[in-house]
Amino acid sequence: MAHTAMSGNGTTAGDDPLQTAVWRLRSRACWADAAALLQPVTAQAALQRASLLVERCLYTEQGWEEAEDALRTAEALAHSDDERGAAACERGQLAYAATLHSVRDRADEARAALGRAAALIPPGAAGRALLDFRRGLLAENLARSPQAARAAYRRAHAGATAHADPLLLSFTWRHLAGLALRDGELAEARHGFAESLRIREELGYLVGTAPALASLADAETEPEAARLRNEARRLFHLLGGVPTWLARQLAPTPPAAA
Repeated sequence: MAHTAMSGNGTTAGDDPLQTAVWRLRSRACWADAAALLQPVTAQAALQRASLLVERCLYTEQGWEEAEDALRTAEALAHSDDERGAAACERGQLAYAATLHSVRDRADEARAALGRAAALIPPGAAGRALLDFRRGLLAENLARSPQAARAAYRRAHAGATAHADPLLLSFTWRHLAGLALRDGELAEARHGFAESLRIREELGYLVGTAPALASLADAETEPEAARLRNEARRLFHLLGGVPTWLARQLAPTPPAAA
């Protein structure tokens, strides 16, 4: 199976030393450095390199041209259904990120690409869980359909569990918890956010820890909420203000008018 940016390759003892080095850089928001370790001479390496640069776009709102170039290379080298499906999944994610960050409205392209991926990656395959998760992102954040998003996230959660992908599980826990919080299900939200944070801390996924802390803070009461937000701010600044979209969530709340 092609490596993807969402999967946790390199996170466990015994993993390939190259994958361990890529993971360490990626988890510290050094996507370009991680991508530089990969020579795009095979479909698998090109896909992994593209996925890292696509993830950089989502977290930093920069590097769009580099991601496009890497993705075109991956698409050219992809021959099997799995490889072509993974490339289409990354194409959909890049279009989603561009739309989400108001770089350009590519929502139709994102939907079409993920639809192509769904035709190539069968249910139950290792790459299907990530695809389901990304279809959930489109449903939640572009189509504004929380019901469809929840169904997609649940399929992704089941797939990530079946294929032992803890990093993807940290994402599905967090997004399912976000929907629960929106519905006022505080206990369910708190549990999901706490699971996401636990997994990310265990994996050493530093760039994803601040968002997990901030999300859990939204479901907690004071003074625990303030402690979690302060820790999230510390990590956010440690990584140079990445992910960029977290700045709004961590902005201090203005005092109430007298």
